[in-house]
Order: sequence, then structure tokens, then C-alpha cells
Amino acid sequence: MFEELKPHLVELRKRLFISVACVFVLFFACFGFNEYITKILTLPLERVLPQGANQVNFIELTEPFFNAVKVSFFTAFLLSMPVIFWQFWKFVAPGLYDNEKRLVVPFVVCASIMFLLGASFCYFIAVPMAFDFFVVFGQAHNLNPNITIAPYIDFLIKLMLAFGLGFELPIITFFLAKLGLVNDAMLKRHFRVAILVIFIFAAFMTPPDVLSQLLMAGPLCLLYGISIFVAKKVNPASKEDDENLEQDTNE
Repeated sequence: MFEELKPHLVELRKRLFISVACVFVLFFACFGFNEYITKILTLPLERVLPQGANQVNFIELTEPFFNAVKVSFFTAFLLSMPVIFWQFWKFVAPGLYDNEKRLVVPFVVCASIMFLLGASFCYFIAVPMAFDFFVVFGQAHNLNPNITIAPYIDFLIKLMLAFGLGFELPIITFFLAKLGLVNDAMLKRHFRVAILVIFIFAAFMTPPDVLSQLLMAGPLCLLYGISIFVAKKVNPASKEDDENLEQDTNE
């Protein structure tokens, strides 16, 4: 059994090595611009801070350095997304038909765009609204914000990655539907479970407030609806599946 898996493990190691190498190469390039990148990442917070407190501080002596490392790795990871998706496709390509292998460029482009759209939605819409809520709530309780860089960057990166991965839902659905693993009837049948999973995911990835959870869960629910449409176009359910779905709905 190990001998059968060995070629796949070797191929997986090769694809992981290329992906990691790309991230590390871009990391060293991004590290030279870490101050500029940090400035961009702190803009959503600085814009909602009250006058006189519109700056981010640090407590630990090593905090600025490790923050520079984190933002450089994060930026390198974002820039490496096309390469990472390309390597993923190259890993699964041997198990695909020739007509499916030709989808490599659309897959890489669409997957990269959707990830960046998710991260951008987080940065430009979700994060400013959430931060404004937190700051205003704190001021209403006579509390002054004194934000430190390390927890803020950790929080922002976690949210942007979560939104980026969440926006991959239609791409993942397209891929699974193309392989015949899912269809629109299956997604409709598990709609309630999917919504529950989405809200649990949003609750886990966002702060414990309703606004942040809705800002993540809302777009993901919409993307799940789009995924049903994608599955219907790529791998429509048979008449028997549709009849079973109608029976389940009526019950």
C-alpha cells in the first residue's frame, strides 16, 4: 500500500516545496516594505480612533520586529495565491480528464480573484464597521482606546484569511461538481445544515459580537446560494434527485 502511495506523496512534497519556496522568496521582498504594509493594515483602525488617539502602540520590545515578520509573511502569502492554486491543480490534474485539465487557467485566476475579493471585503467593509462599533461602544462606557500592534495585526490577519477562504466556496463547489461529487439537489437538501455551519464558522472566526458575525455569515450565505447555481450549471441533478428533494421539502 505504501508503494502505491509513494508517487503521490512525492508529488505532494514537490508541490508543497514550490508553494513554500514562493512564499519565502516573496517574504524577503516584502520585508523591505514592511513599514509601508503595516501602515496600510492599520489604516482601518486609525480612521475610527478618536482624535488624539489615532496611533497604534507597542508594549514588548520585540513587538515591532515580529510584527514586521508577520505582515511580510501575510503579504507574501497573498501574493503567492496564484502559485499555490496552480500547484494544487497540478497535484490533482493526473486524476482528471483531458477536457477538465484545460480548466487550469480559469481555476487559478478565479480562485485567486475570489480569495482577494474576500480579503478586500474584510479590509474595506467588515473590519471598519466592526472597529467603529467597538470604539464607539468603548467610548460610551468612558473607556479610551490604547491599541497595541501585535493583537491588532493577529486579529486582522485572522479575519482576512477567514474571509478569503470563505469566498472560495463557489470555486470549491465548481470543482466538486465537475468531478461529479455534488449537485444542486444535494446542496439544496443540506441548505439548513450549511447555514448552521456558516454561522458557527463566523462565530469562531470573528469577535463575539453579532455585527461581526453577520458581516461574515451574510456574504457566505449568499455565496452558498451562488454555489447552488454553479452546481446546477456544472452538474445538474437528475429528475430522481429533484423528485426526492421535493418530497423532503413537502415533509
